[in-house]
Parts: sequence; C-alpha cells; structure tokens
Amino acid sequence: MIAELQEIQNQAKKKSGGDGAVIASLNGASKSFGDVHALRQVNFAVRAGELVALLGPNGAGKTTAVKLFLGLAKPTTGTVSVFGGDPIHADVRTRMGAMLQVAKVPETLRVREHIDLFSSYYPRPLRLDETLALAGLQEIKNRVFGELSGGQRQRVLFALALCGDPDILFLDEPTVGLDVESRRILWEEIRKLIARGKSVLLTTHYLEEADALADRVVVINRGRIIAEGTPAEIKASTAGRRIRCVTSLGIETVRAMAGVVEVSRNRDALEIRAAEAEAIVRELLMRDPGLSGLEVSSAGLEEAFLALTQDRNNT
Repeated sequence: MIAELQEIQNQAKKKSGGDGAVIASLNGASKSFGDVHALRQVNFAVRAGELVALLGPNGAGKTTAVKLFLGLAKPTTGTVSVFGGDPIHADVRTRMGAMLQVAKVPETLRVREHIDLFSSYYPRPLRLDETLALAGLQEIKNRVFGELSGGQRQRVLFALALCGDPDILFLDEPTVGLDVESRRILWEEIRKLIARGKSVLLTTHYLEEADALADRVVVINRGRIIAEGTPAEIKASTAGRRIRCVTSLGIETVRAMAGVVEVSRNRDALEIRAAEAEAIVRELLMRDPGLSGLEVSSAGLEEAFLALTQDRNNT
C-alpha cells in the first residue's frame, strides 16, 4: 500500500511538471521575544504539491515558524506570504488547515459535533463522512471528546485540520501519542493529500516519519536554517556510512583513522560514522585480525540530523 501511494505521488508530480509554485514563504523573517531570538533572518518556502519536513531540536524555532505562517504571530522583521497574501486575511485562512501541539477543544462535544463546527468555518468543506473516513474516526464519531484516549484525540485534531479541504496543511507533531499502526495509517492519509495536489508543512521529532514522507527536509537550529534538501541529499551530504563491529581497538585509535567522523560504543561493539566505509574497513581488519560482527550500512536521517545539529552546537 505504501509503495502504491508513493508511486501515485510521483506520477502526480511528473504530470505537474516537477516542483510547484511557491505558495507559502518566510522572507528574511526574524522573530524575537525580548532577548530571545526565536528566528534569525529565515528564508523558507513551501511549494504546491510537496511535503516539507521542518526538523530541529527543542527550541530551534519550528513552532515559531508555523505560527508566523498561520498569522498567530507577526515577524519582528521580514515578511510572511501565504497564497500571495497576509495569513491573517480571511480568504487566505480558509485555504489553510492546522494541527498544533497545544490545541484545546471543548471536552463535552462529540467527535462529529466538533467536525461539524469546524467545517462551518470553511466555504467548501469535506463531507462529514469523508472527514471521518480520512481520519479513521467512523467508529467513535458519537463519542464525547473528553472520553477519548490520547491517540484518538490526535486523530480528531487531524480531522479538524483537514475538514475544510485546505490547500495547505500545517502539522505540528501530528503523530505524538499514536501507536505504530495508527501512525502508519496517518502517513497513508497524508500521502493521499499530497497526491491530490495539497501541500503539507510537517514538524516532527520522529525522523523515520520525515524520511518516509518528506519531499524536502529543512533543518533549523537556534533560529537559523542550517541544511535543506531531499532526505537522500541530507543523508548523503552529512551522514555517509555506518560501520558496526566488535574489535579490540580503542575508541580513540579508531577515531584517529582518516575518514572517521564519529565513534561510539554500543555494548560490546563500536559504531563508526564515516563518509566512506571501504578504506576504514580495510584498516580495521589490518589492525585487528580478530575483528568480528562487521556490519556496514547507509546512515539514516537520524545520524544526519545529529551530525548537523551537534556540529553547530559545538561551534
């Protein structure tokens, strides 16, 4: 199913001629709260028909950027544009949907009542049954919100974000509290939205999620964008390869080898991050003929993310 959805998304992009037009952008945007600089001269865009994952450590500026796009905050300097206008304008807001980390809705309303209420804010909302199906809420539509589990509440908030059939969705940590199956189901629904030409800005701490969903990854740290590209480009440019082995060689000895980026110990094994693996593996075997448990793999987005943010934090 996931492979089929990815193919649908790829075909839709080919038909549209590649990257779409910019529909939301921050242009030299800075945001300060007293002496705290949440964003610093950020230039950032979301194009039609793409999913952009905005990644960064806690306090990096992700949620601030989302709030600027939604018109919930104004930049200290610079500008924000969504569909060519100011996000506070009603004609722009009715084309946006949002799911935020901090979202309080009445506890006493039923699920379907919440969706009916939010749908009334939009000129051309989805049908109730369609929204319930997209969010997997058919079986609990008559349940009171206050009686729902954390994962069920997350799915209701997702439904409220998409019930107006928005052209762009801002999803701030949308799968927090979901079990693995529910998270995968939500991923499939997000892919379907992209295949229909919608755009999504996603913030997440689940790097597997960004790797699986994003057309483009933007990494922000201390209010500045420090990397941007496809998941494959981010991984290739920073993480390289991962080598795991059991060896008698010490960490400092391995770290001193040419091409080694980082070394850590995981139980009895060393885990080595390197730009290229072959020369390092040959040297490891030459220095330690008793080396065992050798594994070489491509490093993931998590390693790339840690490399980017740790390097910046150490400078």
